[in-house]
Amino acid sequence: MPRPAGPPPRAPGAHGTPQAPPSPPGAPARPSHAPLTRPAVAQWLRTPRPAAAPGVWRFGHKERPQEEPELVPARQLFSGAFIAYLCGWLVWSLLWNGYLEGWWIFVDEWWLLPMLWLVPEDWRSATSSYVELYVAATYLYNALVLALLAHAFGRVGNWREVWQRYGVPLWPLFVLLPGVWREMPRTSWLTWVSNVYYVLLVVAVVAAVGRAGTWPAVRRRLDARGGGAAPPPEPESDPVEWPEIHRAGLTEAAAALGEATRAGTLGDVDYARIRRAWQGVHARPDRLAAFSDTVRRLGPAACAHPSGLRDLPVRTATHDLATGQVRIGTAVDDARNPYARRTTGVALEPALLGTSLLAVGPSGSGKSVRLVRPVVESLCLLALANRAAVVAVTAQGSAVAPDDAFDLVVSVGRPDATHDLDLYGGADDPDEAARTLAEALVGDLAATLPGGDSRRAATALAQLIGPYRRVHGHFPGVPDLRELLGGAPAALDGLRTALRDAGEASQLRELDARERQSARGDDIGVLLSERIAFLDRPAFTDFFRTDGGGRRFSLRAIEHPLRVRVDLPERGHAEASRIIARLVLAQFTDAALTRDDRSLFACLVLDDASYTVTADCVRSVQRLRTANAGVVFALRSLEDVPEPLRGPLLGAVGCRMAFAGLAPWDGNRFADTWGTEWVQTRDVTNRQIISDEPLTKALHMMRRLVTGRAATAEAVTVREVERARWSASDLAHAVPAGHAVLSLTSVGGEHAPPLLVDLRT
Repeated sequence: MPRPAGPPPRAPGAHGTPQAPPSPPGAPARPSHAPLTRPAVAQWLRTPRPAAAPGVWRFGHKERPQEEPELVPARQLFSGAFIAYLCGWLVWSLLWNGYLEGWWIFVDEWWLLPMLWLVPEDWRSATSSYVELYVAATYLYNALVLALLAHAFGRVGNWREVWQRYGVPLWPLFVLLPGVWREMPRTSWLTWVSNVYYVLLVVAVVAAVGRAGTWPAVRRRLDARGGGAAPPPEPESDPVEWPEIHRAGLTEAAAALGEATRAGTLGDVDYARIRRAWQGVHARPDRLAAFSDTVRRLGPAACAHPSGLRDLPVRTATHDLATGQVRIGTAVDDARNPYARRTTGVALEPALLGTSLLAVGPSGSGKSVRLVRPVVESLCLLALANRAAVVAVTAQGSAVAPDDAFDLVVSVGRPDATHDLDLYGGADDPDEAARTLAEALVGDLAATLPGGDSRRAATALAQLIGPYRRVHGHFPGVPDLRELLGGAPAALDGLRTALRDAGEASQLRELDARERQSARGDDIGVLLSERIAFLDRPAFTDFFRTDGGGRRFSLRAIEHPLRVRVDLPERGHAEASRIIARLVLAQFTDAALTRDDRSLFACLVLDDASYTVTADCVRSVQRLRTANAGVVFALRSLEDVPEPLRGPLLGAVGCRMAFAGLAPWDGNRFADTWGTEWVQTRDVTNRQIISDEPLTKALHMMRRLVTGRAATAEAVTVREVERARWSASDLAHAVPAGHAVLSLTSVGGEHAPPLLVDLRT
């Protein structure tokens, strides 16, 4: 395990005690260019995470209906509400002004009967001392009747839907109040009633303004940040109390973790890491005692990552380590998105990245900033939680994360690099080493080679590196391999003599076969020699050493929770960078498929996969799903992939992402991959109405004079047709800047249709 690339541990203080860190343990440093996205752990743990479709941000997710409800048209809604209001006003006016008195034979104002039954008769006298109470009761009763009328006609007029859709409050009720109220002297009880009315009116106005300004969304966001007022769950089900560990009998360990969670010294990375260790205890019960002792002694720092770090210095994305998700955007409220997915968060996780992801978009479309960087950051956090291993390949100077976020940074071609890249990927078998090296050297030209693949190149390399290793005990370095491939007499004669002296007859036959093939005009060794020359440059003198010098990094180390970044010298050595990228890809797929322990999710992220995809790579990517591993490819265009491999690559990956600004020919590939769906279309035909009746003719003429259009009749035809989910033209011209179209597939086989995603929210 290589040493961390981050800063060294803090030196002890003057009295031998460690110096206090500047922030609580587990808390990331507050970034200067991005918001602090680490949540309060207690509230974070108690937030529900319901099961959802692939790619849904589950943190606090609320299910939406599958189908969009049928809404009443706005004109019909407002007209019905206004008519109901007029009817209610009419009924109230008739009641108040006494136009309905004759309908009841026993009492003039029949609608006052319920109140008269409750009020004593002596209160009604003008000389009674209770006359003011009687008047107050009368008006309170009138207000109750008015409220009942408003409720009844409000339901008839569907005022509630008007409020929910447009935030329009009920019409002011003062127009319904009798004029005598406004003309009466301001007695104490009338002033009190008026004040109550004005308070209600102000509340209605504030509610309308708040709904127009989306105040409810602001309140929900503030509640999410500051901690809601919801009561905590029962201790038996409260994740803050670690009930699983309690039920296992580890009371002291659970109490220590619960106290650290409530105090805020246990971070979300600590929670995910300790949960991972607890899952390991379930798999191997013999570790139970060691787990309990470690948690009691170290608390939230238990089961730490080998680097000793418990968080990243800076977070630029929103993460949920309880589910392993990272939020990358929001599904747009667009008709092309399924109704159930609109306005929901979109997230990626290992269950999706395990099917590999292909992202295509021009420079500046946001692939690195809005996709690669959040994904790498999430995988680094999961690595600190001992749940993943990540290898990010990027160009020097365009790092997807700071050096402190990685355990190891391999800067190829830089003199200050601390580690070298193993040219042969830690392989011991010459045939295996030759196969991965051949993919790196000529994999992009496999379709043009004799035989249509790189097997001849692998055979040629094996015929040289096998004998060399038998003599020298290690594989040849770049200079020696270049001489052997170029047929240098001194190198070949020296190797033959050493083999003859060692009695290696089988290796001599391999070397002789290579010499015979080199005499052919179409020998692959010439091309291999030209390609290896790109690595035999002065800038790479101290790299790719095989003699045991230096500190080499092998992709076989992904069995550990490593965070590695490989920086490529694209500015001065573009072709060498492509060879190294293909080498890392070939070694990663080989190492991921041959791992003994596949409990860690391993992911390779290629920030620029141009001229990196090979035929063998496409076949290997399909097999990574069963190996708990995946690859993220970021391309500027599918033109950077050989023509025969463009379709197979789109079919091999489970997640596909098309960014804004995609070329139409690239969009055509995505459109063919996403296929078609059945949609309902409505064809409306207008037919002019011709009538011979004089009255009808007059009405039609009047309508034409008023509207300027002839009287017509509409014929509506509804059909089910098959259309492309996203056409090439839509992908090229209808995707706004900062957006992308994303389709997802989980390792379990669940699918999510192409979604238009706003990557800025």
